[in-house]
Amino acid sequence: MVACIPYPATIPKYFAVASAVATMAFLRSFGLPIPEVYGYSPTPNNAAGTEYIFMEFVQGTNLSDIWFGLGEGEIISISRQLAELESKMMSIAFPASGSLYYAQDLKNATGSASWPTRPGITLEDKRFCVGPDTSLRLLFGRRSQLDLDCGPLPAFFITPLNQLITIDESAETALIRGAEKELAYLRRFGRLLLPFQRVRREAYKYQEQPPSDHIENLDHYLLIASSLIPRNPALDHFRIRHPDLQPSNVIVSRSPDSNLHVVGLIDWQHTSILPLFLLIGIPQQLQNYDDVGSQSMTRPSLPEKLDELDENQQSGEMELYRRRLVHYHYIKNTAEYNKLHYAALTDPMGMLRRRLFCHASDPWEGETLALKVALIQATENWKALTGGGPPCPIMFDPDDVHETMKLDAEQREADESLEGCRVMIGFGPEGWMPAEHYEEAMALSKKLKQDGLAAAESEEEWAQIAAHWPLDDMDEEEYM
Repeated sequence: MVACIPYPATIPKYFAVASAVATMAFLRSFGLPIPEVYGYSPTPNNAAGTEYIFMEFVQGTNLSDIWFGLGEGEIISISRQLAELESKMMSIAFPASGSLYYAQDLKNATGSASWPTRPGITLEDKRFCVGPDTSLRLLFGRRSQLDLDCGPLPAFFITPLNQLITIDESAETALIRGAEKELAYLRRFGRLLLPFQRVRREAYKYQEQPPSDHIENLDHYLLIASSLIPRNPALDHFRIRHPDLQPSNVIVSRSPDSNLHVVGLIDWQHTSILPLFLLIGIPQQLQNYDDVGSQSMTRPSLPEKLDELDENQQSGEMELYRRRLVHYHYIKNTAEYNKLHYAALTDPMGMLRRRLFCHASDPWEGETLALKVALIQATENWKALTGGGPPCPIMFDPDDVHETMKLDAEQREADESLEGCRVMIGFGPEGWMPAEHYEEAMALSKKLKQDGLAAAESEEEWAQIAAHWPLDDMDEEEYM
């Protein structure tokens, strides 16, 4: 058995725990390989004095432990299984956007300070309902203090003024909810901040950035949000997907014939129900979008003269080959086993819609660049993005576009350097790594910093490297 308690920073704990439990139980009832929940408490009013979940321990191996050693046949097999599992969960229709709960848990929460006024929407299995969205981007840090509607928002409902709200209007509300939340946060708590990712601070000359720039771009986003709903009505329907499908959240087991089988999907906290077009995309740890070879969907191959390269070059080519394989086979298997998702993936403007939504909803961390680049791309692809209709209501000065794209190119290089450090040291995107490798990783990180300081060409550069080294611990409180 496994006992899970929420992180101290998890807010609001009641809804996070209650939703995770209901999501696991609901999807498990559809045959998905999800641990059984034995018991839970969404409140700290118990002998343990904390919220908790007791769940089944899944026998097997965490996929992240063997991820970099998988052969092509194993990558194909795992990609196929993940595509089939995603197809099964994405085929489940929901009446509203939000998150899943046991109906009784929402009823028990009535009257609490954080309880939303809109009641849950009961499913066919009346034990469950759709309630407020527990997406981390809506509730992160002090955002939980904001008095904003987190849903649920049904596909069709009648307002107090007897107005029919249709599925398209519900999809629009899903599009703007995160941006409106972030605007409210910035107007109440916004302050000058250095970019959270320290490797990206140099491009801003280590100067704090004002929230006003992000507010302006959020306002631009809200002007175009209603035009982002795709013409294909099948993509507007509410669906569910794992919020963070990466190798560390997949448990596999090797059968007697040595084949790998997915036996567990874990970590369902912050799962959202959204219109399908807002759920699309290759999971972060499986995608390789920035690579031209992956974009063309050419079957990956190693260089013909791989043996003639030095050890570092060979290592780089092998890693690129692995990433291309994962990207290629995920899409190929999605095309075969999850046609609904593949249709959304192959929508020429699908990823741009998704980027606009995500960048407008994500917590502000001292940069507005990603949202601004997506907005510029929206203006440049307006007809394809909207299918025609009214002209784009926003525009950017050509000189501003040039400088923005120049900055974006610089930041991509900075991101690549950080990715190189990550691969060399062996830690995950958020800094996680196996405990048994921690001391070795810390020693390597320390050496990399010493080498960087030694290469500094001035006292000022030395001081900047020392103060903003991307792998040091940092206080994240001001970003909450």
